Amino acid sequence: MLRKTLDYFPLARPYLVVVLISIVLFWPTWFRLAQAWLQFEQVLVHGLPTFLIFIALLLIHPPKPLTQKSSRFSWLGGISLICSVIVWSLLELVRIDTFAFLILPVGMVAISWALLGLPRTLSFLPYVLLLSLSLPFWADIVPLLVSLASVVVGEWVRWFGITALIEGNSITLPYGRLIIADGCSGIRYFAISILLAMMTSILNDFRWKGWLVMVMTAMLIGLLANWVRITILVFVAHETNMESELLTDHEALGWIVFGAFILPALYFSPVRKRSNISDASITSAWNTSKVGIVALVIAIIIGPVALSLAQISYGQNGPWELKLEKFKAHEPSANLPMPISLPSQLDQKIWSSGQAWISLAQSQRTKSNEKLVPYLPQIYDKSTWQLEENLAPGALLYRNILTRNVVLMTQWFQVGNKRSLNYLGAKLLQIPATLSGESRFALVTIQVPCRNRHCDNELSLLQRTKELVETQL
Repeated sequence: MLRKTLDYFPLARPYLVVVLISIVLFWPTWFRLAQAWLQFEQVLVHGLPTFLIFIALLLIHPPKPLTQKSSRFSWLGGISLICSVIVWSLLELVRIDTFAFLILPVGMVAISWALLGLPRTLSFLPYVLLLSLSLPFWADIVPLLVSLASVVVGEWVRWFGITALIEGNSITLPYGRLIIADGCSGIRYFAISILLAMMTSILNDFRWKGWLVMVMTAMLIGLLANWVRITILVFVAHETNMESELLTDHEALGWIVFGAFILPALYFSPVRKRSNISDASITSAWNTSKVGIVALVIAIIIGPVALSLAQISYGQNGPWELKLEKFKAHEPSANLPMPISLPSQLDQKIWSSGQAWISLAQSQRTKSNEKLVPYLPQIYDKSTWQLEENLAPGALLYRNILTRNVVLMTQWFQVGNKRSLNYLGAKLLQIPATLSGESRFALVTIQVPCRNRHCDNELSLLQRTKELVETQL
């Protein structure tokens, strides 16, 4: 293995240089990514091992050399590098970490394209896609996997004739209730399955068709393993009247079920031995472009250098104040009809007028290394409150599956003088807000408890209250 690695090192060297340049060029984002890896959170526990596997594959099984001469370096590669650095600089300036992380593989491909040419970059692309699995985007997939698991497991429970009330991700049995929470999303099995499929595809030098077949199969295996695991837990809960210890400690069961699916798949997966590579191909593997080097120098100037020199002056506007004559102020610890959980950096104020409730939670950016829009975790209990209906733009109807209480809610994110109904939009609004010197952010929540299921009368009250608040922000 060591001899093979040394023989193939000239093939791996240009791609290792690309990786090194990427780390230097996008250093602040790479540093935060490494910190996220070392936290070993559930959705990113595979992050650091994935990066190490990426480096190991480049050393022991680098992209095959081109059988024909590489095409002349395209100026499009240099433009793509400069554009990716400009986008990254803006994202880094306003600290939109999620999108800044996603720029890392894009920037790496752009560097390779500028320095090594498009043909070599295409052979390098599967390795970069494998590296992309180490990025912290998996938490955004968890709600989708939970919803999918809830639908599939719910149907399976019905097919097997188990007496159960299925409401979204809640399965109520005669002796208790099971919640398909974020921990039951199966994100680890899903990610590891894809990682193993990409490794197998790279080691077998699959073309894109075979690569896609392997990845799609792996995704299905990861999903099936998790669905079977949850179904087993439902069976155990039903047969033991919710008294089995397996319901509180089912980590080992999950890996056993996953192993029962993935090990046969790995055993029967194809194995292809790479044909011998000529010494001439190995010695001619390193070649760079003067145009690419010029583009790289420009990217360094408009990226890290410009970012270090950027100084944003923030406005000194005070916090937002609401003048609500017919509303009574409450302590921040007061519970809304539908309780919400907010991070500590948000200063919350609550008002009520009999039936309508208003929550204004705001913060102000004072330092360049602070985020204008702070990280917001799940703000309400999805295991208890379920979305029933969207009655109007921004007006959502929620129902408590335990008490059957119904609450009409509207919520928006105020970023400076701009608004967004969703968190993703608020993150994007940071760019124009920061460049214009804005420093204030607020999360506005208005809730109206409903007397009936359809909230016929409460909807107009919600709209009037929303207009009242909007005129003061």
